[in-house]
Amino acid sequence: MNIPRMRTVPESAAELKALDQHTALTQCAIRRLVLDGKIKSIKAGRKHLINFDDLLGYLLNHIPIEEPEKETTASVTHIGSDRMTEYKKNIGLIK
Repeated sequence: MNIPRMRTVPESAAELKALDQHTALTQCAIRRLVLDGKIKSIKAGRKHLINFDDLLGYLLNHIPIEEPEKETTASVTHIGSDRMTEYKKNIGLIK
């Protein structure tokens, strides 16, 4: 029987740091994964307990899906010459 390695968020971050000294994953990032529901956790009082092996599995298998940005088409408004002349007068370009 495998006993799950349950860790708090700070313990998870410390153990991950021990495995990889140059990791950029912080306590805040792990907490955000928990709160967003991307990593399952068990609430024990005010703490979230995380299965450390599940965290590692998530990090190994997670491929972010990037949605392409939708291009917005610019609408062009044509202004008649008489309207443009009136506009220039109003802003003081011509008298």
